[in-house]
Amino acid sequence: MRHLEEKNKIKNIESRYIMLYNALMDKLIEKLEIYRLENRISQKQLADKLNVAFSTVNRWFNGKTIPNKIQQYHIKKLLRDYNFKDKHFEIT
Repeated sequence: MRHLEEKNKIKNIESRYIMLYNALMDKLIEKLEIYRLENRISQKQLADKLNVAFSTVNRWFNGKTIPNKIQQYHIKKLLRDYNFKDKHFEIT
């Protein structure tokens, strides 16, 4: 019985972690879209800046995929270089 309780606790923690991670990715993509719109660049131009395919950027914005670790790094760097400020979003 105790083993089952511990297993459920672990699942609960994993579930919370996944939800938090997905929320952070959603926020990152939202900021990237704001950057794109403020700078009046197309998804293709943004893809070129990030050295990824247009379809990759399009999938991010349509919620079909999320950026991998390397892509996240370059997105954060782009936003940091742009000096993106938002009190509810810290780029780390």
